[in-house]
Amino acid sequence: MGNDYMVEMQHITKSFGKLIANNDVSLKIKKGEIHALLGENGAGKSTLMNVLYGFYGKDKGKILWDGKEVSIKDPDDAIKLGIGMIHQHFMLVKKFTVLENVTLGMKEGKWIEIPTEEIRKRIMELSDLYGLNIKPDARIEDLTVGEQQRVEIVKALYRHSKLLIMDEPTAVLTPQEVTKLFEVLHKLRAEGKSVLFISHKLPEVLEISNSISIMRDGCMVENMENRPDLDERQLANAMVGREILLDIEKSECKPGDVVLKLDGACCDGVNTSCGVTDFSLEVRRGEIVGLAGVDGNGQTDLSELIMGLRKQTKGKIEFLGQDITHLTTKQRRELSLGYIPADRLNSAMVGEFTLRMNMAINKPDKAPFGTKWAFNKKSAGAYTREKMKEFNVIAQSDEVPAKNLSGGNQQKVVLAREVGEKVDLIIAVYPTRGLDIDATRFVFDTMLKARDKGTAVLYISNELEEILQLSDRIGVLYEGTLNGIIPREKADVTTIGLMMAGREAEVIDK
Repeated sequence: MGNDYMVEMQHITKSFGKLIANNDVSLKIKKGEIHALLGENGAGKSTLMNVLYGFYGKDKGKILWDGKEVSIKDPDDAIKLGIGMIHQHFMLVKKFTVLENVTLGMKEGKWIEIPTEEIRKRIMELSDLYGLNIKPDARIEDLTVGEQQRVEIVKALYRHSKLLIMDEPTAVLTPQEVTKLFEVLHKLRAEGKSVLFISHKLPEVLEISNSISIMRDGCMVENMENRPDLDERQLANAMVGREILLDIEKSECKPGDVVLKLDGACCDGVNTSCGVTDFSLEVRRGEIVGLAGVDGNGQTDLSELIMGLRKQTKGKIEFLGQDITHLTTKQRRELSLGYIPADRLNSAMVGEFTLRMNMAINKPDKAPFGTKWAFNKKSAGAYTREKMKEFNVIAQSDEVPAKNLSGGNQQKVVLAREVGEKVDLIIAVYPTRGLDIDATRFVFDTMLKARDKGTAVLYISNELEEILQLSDRIGVLYEGTLNGIIPREKADVTTIGLMMAGREAEVIDK
């Protein structure tokens, strides 16, 4: 009788100095199953996968492959066994073709000759077999994100992978691309291959997986079959270790005067970004306007344009009726607005600065932080501690460096600084990226409370479920342009997903 399990990780322990990232963790993945691995940030998921793929050596425990103990010293060992890993950020050379990316690192053929025609034929066979629709001579930079992900799958399958590790595979896909990916994964499973699916999107986990494992604080706390009676609430509670509320209570939207108005605004892209083209939008008091879109379609460009961090090439921006097109970033920071950039540690904070200094960073010469002559440590400290308490920031003191805090607590510090006092406008870009369930819920509550007090909120995210939950009106960013605005009651996943892929909306809110 054969072994039922593709891989078994038994009693794995891995430490980094005093930090125990994996503490006696065991995981079994059956042949021909899609196994989901859940856990909050810092739960130990990535460390466990890096041990399995050979990036890290384990301190204790053993790994069995098809019932036999194996030694995985590096990724080459893992690949030879039949383990493939698709990272959240794809490992592709943008200037190379699909075929060239597949052949990278290969040692086939006599001497240095690579059998390209054989490889091209095999890529096409795999593409047809799994419905991947990949052309071997297409250049990576010309492909959509979903197509690039399918190239990664082809790479793994070409190397005869029997177990595919996928880290947040749907994070940058449109809903239609997610559906396509799931079709591919079902075909892989039907062939007897296994998939380890790491995700924070609970509805997708319930839809795609056969089994679910949950980690918390470096330990494996749950191993279960995916049952019909299993729901998101049960999974969320297991991840955080207590009862948690997932439902969002949202009052009726009563929009007021226009706070932010963009009229034909344009800016050039930076590096690989696409910039913003002919962008017109109004955001009113007491409403949340959500902007959805796949990563790289102008989200950061737009927010930096509004904040004066990008040179505006055309158009006009108004704030409360005032033309701010030619104001500097410093002058815009003195307006009644809160700005939460996409990269909290590099763009919103200085990691080496204390929490007190980070709280004062926008207006160090204004009360309660100080004057143009001196910084008032006592007053700034008292204000920071008050806001830390109000925003549930967990830290030893206001003198702790920001880099020492968890991502969730760093984001709460940014929220406390930007919206701790009432503002007329909030610009939030990916405000829940990398946050656990509790911190995400706190961000939602903060946005809704501000909206109910008459603040205008521009909420930019690639998390479509968040956009649908929070927004009163929904727009889509596509290649730096606004691809229509839809009232929330007329929006659904399919419509928004098509707009994210470039299709125009049938229902446009003028």
